[in-house]
Amino acid sequence: MLPAMAGRGTIQVDRILLGDCVERMGALPAESVDMVFADPPYNLQLDGELLRPNNTKVDGVDEDWDRFDGFAAYDRFTAEWLRAVRRVLKPTGTLWVIGTYHNIYRVGAVLQDLGFWMLNDIVWRKTNPMPNFRGRRFTNAHETLIWCTRDRDSRYRFNYDAMKSLNDDLQMRSDWLLPLCTGRERLKVDGHKAHPTQKPEALLYRIILASTEAGDLILDPFVGSGTTAAVAKKLARHYIGIDNNPGYVSLAEERVARVGRPGDIDLVSTPSRRSEPRIPFGWLVERGLLTPGDVLTDHRRRYSARVRADGTVVGPDVRGSIHKVGAHVQRAPACNGWQFWCVEVNGRLVPIDVLRQKLRAELH
Repeated sequence: MLPAMAGRGTIQVDRILLGDCVERMGALPAESVDMVFADPPYNLQLDGELLRPNNTKVDGVDEDWDRFDGFAAYDRFTAEWLRAVRRVLKPTGTLWVIGTYHNIYRVGAVLQDLGFWMLNDIVWRKTNPMPNFRGRRFTNAHETLIWCTRDRDSRYRFNYDAMKSLNDDLQMRSDWLLPLCTGRERLKVDGHKAHPTQKPEALLYRIILASTEAGDLILDPFVGSGTTAAVAKKLARHYIGIDNNPGYVSLAEERVARVGRPGDIDLVSTPSRRSEPRIPFGWLVERGLLTPGDVLTDHRRRYSARVRADGTVVGPDVRGSIHKVGAHVQRAPACNGWQFWCVEVNGRLVPIDVLRQKLRAELH
């Protein structure tokens, strides 16, 4: 069962709204949204048709919604929708904005002018970018995402452990290598792209998993083909999408209706380790997962320490917590003993954090 939307009054969620995003956001309660993903018009400033070497037309962005009367008009538009986002975003919420070199720097300047606080700029490197057909510039092979909080001192969510797990137990970097939306995922109408800038689900999957929890509310003020809403539903998050194009609203509604919600919410939940019950090292000894006299070593077997009955460990010339002894033997200012120390299980070294997680699961 999806977590309830506590504390949001009469707000209706899990819907795609037709209309102007500023007006629609104005009707939402203040501080009601946990995350916003925005893929605003790029203001591409196209000059004529773009042709391939064989003179066929490139199917690019030439819609009315991407046309503005100069930079000043685009900046005014940007400030309007960002003010609306700022009002509905929770103090603990975050905003993601994606763009190209045509618009992302102008969006970034307005973000800072309005008081948003930037956390990262993410480079989405496309594995299959569109070639540069005219041969007069570098191939434009990336887009930029800005991740920010509403205020400088916001206590925002970042699911660090989930991102590390997603990246084969390595810290997730700020350059993401992902393909464009192609093949079966690309929505089409009468054989043509249903939306010119449909984003891949993998991109939204990473963003949503990184900065929200199951049951959170995600807002997309330029929902287009509905990728944000579809992925939010797959990950048991609530969503509200807005678009001023009736065709796109219908497309998004049909797409999301085909998506099923997960049956087990725990499988898509991303609680932070800080929110989990604290497990002292001594509890592992009490419960028999370790016994006094057991030998702990680091991953490379350079250092060792023995477990004591009171939950401390003792090295060659030091006694104390797993963290203190780990730091001492390395001559380091600090140490995460849970990750540093290992115990041998069935002939292989396993971090003692694995034992902690086992005990934590039993308590849960």
